Amino acid sequence: MFTILSIFFIILFSSIDANAHSLVNRSSGFGSGFSHPMLGLDHFLAMFGVGVWGAQMGGRRIWSLPMSFPLIMCIGALIAISKVYSFVLVEQIIALSVIVLGFVIFLKWSPNELIAILIISIFALFHGYAHGYELPKANDPISFIIGFVLSTGLIHLFGVGIGYFFDKFDNKNICKSMGILIAIFGIIFLFKAYN
Repeated sequence: MFTILSIFFIILFSSIDANAHSLVNRSSGFGSGFSHPMLGLDHFLAMFGVGVWGAQMGGRRIWSLPMSFPLIMCIGALIAISKVYSFVLVEQIIALSVIVLGFVIFLKWSPNELIAILIISIFALFHGYAHGYELPKANDPISFIIGFVLSTGLIHLFGVGIGYFFDKFDNKNICKSMGILIAIFGIIFLFKAYN
């Protein structure tokens, strides 16, 4: 099963680079914002990972993690737009978020809800900051924000659905295998961020 999952991830993402943090179409608002998370593998895997991890833990965390992430992400975007503070090592922290989420999924770590939300909130600030940094380049910033928040929510839901199905109704090793693959991609992103 691990081999099948590996082939699936490689085929699905082999032609997509970690480019969520550059505008796809600088002339649009909603469309560009919506496609932003979908076309950046680093962002996609982090959002997907949040959903899978929430589903693995179950209970309130199945919805509290995916709801918290976009809210905190908006705060990160506002920090970037207002320029009140400049984050450093943004791409490296985004890559680290993918690594960490991959490992917590692999380990099926189930901390207290507050700790889980705190972990994803730190990462959400950096993901939001990266998106907010792009906002001044958009013609319609409000539509851009709506687009990337909606897209992020859909990716979370996809992760919750996949995580819940495989964790509850199928072999739990599939989620663990997904976690390892996500972490491997995160390591690749981290390496690229330093080159």
